[in-house]
Amino acid sequence: MVEVFVIPLGPDRYELYCEHTPDAVSDEEPAPTGFIGRLRQRFATMLREAEARRHEPAPLEAGDKSWAARVQQRLMAWVAERIAEQRLLWSLRRESQVTAAFPADMTFTQARTLIDRVLQRDHDRHRRWLAIDAILGIASGALMLLPGPNIVFYYFAFRVVGHWLSMQGARQGLTRITWVGSPCPPLSELRDLGSLQTPARDERIRDVSDRLRLKHLPTFFERVAI
Repeated sequence: MVEVFVIPLGPDRYELYCEHTPDAVSDEEPAPTGFIGRLRQRFATMLREAEARRHEPAPLEAGDKSWAARVQQRLMAWVAERIAEQRLLWSLRRESQVTAAFPADMTFTQARTLIDRVLQRDHDRHRRWLAIDAILGIASGALMLLPGPNIVFYYFAFRVVGHWLSMQGARQGLTRITWVGSPCPPLSELRDLGSLQTPARDERIRDVSDRLRLKHLPTFFERVAI
């Protein structure tokens, strides 16, 4: 069962967080035929490459410093960041029951209200960007006439597929998932960390991260809250 953490980023600000889950696009799934099939296959390939670079970044080789290689490396780094941001929503798509760990100084009813609010916000945001990136992706298709890989098209293709999966996950969380509450006292300690100076804040976040066994929580907190 997926465990989602309701992370307090301040007195009245919250985000949802979970650690790594199985790939959003499984290699065992039969890919649809035609253009959609090729798009999903390319998405799955980029996903695997970006995950590998996220856990163990690979420097460019001495003879691999072309413009295309540098752009691809930066694209993979960007994709890895987007994976970290959207992995939660992607993982919710096939879930029917999820544990919600929330700060012990609030009720489960309050936590459920916050969860629905965040999921609805994310659903609306990804729907808006899905439309924008789909239009830009179609426009970038004209670059197919140029030699070499159409990096711009793949950039927008990844965004389109990612937004679509995120919308599905948010909708699943809003309408079909049964949420089970689990009070988590260490989460309450994160509420006022934004006002602390960097050394003390980082030490407290690492302490909470270690106790909850959430390896990437400090990175998430730094990116989202600070």
